[in-house]
Amino acid sequence: MWPESSENQQQELRSGLTTGCCATACCVAAAQALLAGKQPQTVEVLLPRGQLVELEIIAYQLFAEEKGVRAATIKDAGDDPDVTHGATVFVQLRLTTEPGIVFKPAEGVGTVTREGLVLEVGEPAINPVPRQMMTDHLQKAAEVYGYQGGFEVAVGVEKGEQIALKTMNPRLGIVGGLSILGTTGIVRPYSCAAYIASIRQGVDVAKANGIKHLAATTGSTSEAAIKAHYDLDEMALIEMGDFVGALLKHLRKAPVAKLSICGGFGKMTKLANGHMDLNSRSSSIDFQHMALLAEKLGANAPLLEKIANANTSMGVLKLCQTAEIDLAQAVCTQALLVAEEVVHKTQPQVEIEVWATDRKGNFVGHAQGRAKAKGKDVSENSAGETE
Repeated sequence: MWPESSENQQQELRSGLTTGCCATACCVAAAQALLAGKQPQTVEVLLPRGQLVELEIIAYQLFAEEKGVRAATIKDAGDDPDVTHGATVFVQLRLTTEPGIVFKPAEGVGTVTREGLVLEVGEPAINPVPRQMMTDHLQKAAEVYGYQGGFEVAVGVEKGEQIALKTMNPRLGIVGGLSILGTTGIVRPYSCAAYIASIRQGVDVAKANGIKHLAATTGSTSEAAIKAHYDLDEMALIEMGDFVGALLKHLRKAPVAKLSICGGFGKMTKLANGHMDLNSRSSSIDFQHMALLAEKLGANAPLLEKIANANTSMGVLKLCQTAEIDLAQAVCTQALLVAEEVVHKTQPQVEIEVWATDRKGNFVGHAQGRAKAKGKDVSENSAGETE
């Protein structure tokens, strides 16, 4: 669960280590077991930014006939709500006569099956930085122990295939398990770097596979609504969660023809208020802002007072619907302007629309924007349709 605010945190949150760092530690341990006959309980890993960290190795298993060894460690994500926290990461390292390093997926690590990711189709889902970390440490071990051959590195995560169902990997076309991630080796609490990376990957995969219309949603309810409305392919659906800013900024680098933003009414009020992170830890429902929007639509003083003193956004919506004040459309229109301001800085041709839903997934507001080319509008604005 997200912390309500930093003021409620009694102590500094603890950082953790990435799956890439864990796999590297297993490589270090397995190399020592194969090349020096050692089985250290702890090993050191040099992170990309020069920091040394120490990890515990929980188990070794030798495969003498294959000139291989399995070494395992436990992923510690610190205080970050990471689905892989506590998972057993392992490497099955095998010596080969041919020089070089070959990476393979073991149990619980997926394989890339779609274009658009940084890795080629058919490759194990082990990202470039973890690959480089493992390569550097294995080359160092070979140098220390005078080894002239190569290595086969099979990286795995116990129960990784089940854990991966809680991630976006299946939608990204990564089948069979998790991805081995990390760019610094460190997991920063609540940075959600992996989640944001998966949003970007979702856009890239969709574009690479010819998808021109993306729908970015805040959760499963809004996703089901927009998917049914447009009959969209799964690949076109981007579960952005609260990270609308990360999505919009990535579209400046990887534009599509059309973007539909769809989320609960309360989340859309935050976007309308200019917030790029829609989580309660970073932004709150602004009832005064909703009152200002309602006032522009002709809301009377008693209604404005009720809005300003309301407890929930849906309560405000019901008050306005009863008074025949189309607040949802106004919120969508304002949210649209905010989204366009971000994307259209560099990609004015992207057509953007915003949909708001109630808790049951019914559309309550809609605003359609204008795509532009060479300074001229290429589509008309259809002011908020309400369903």
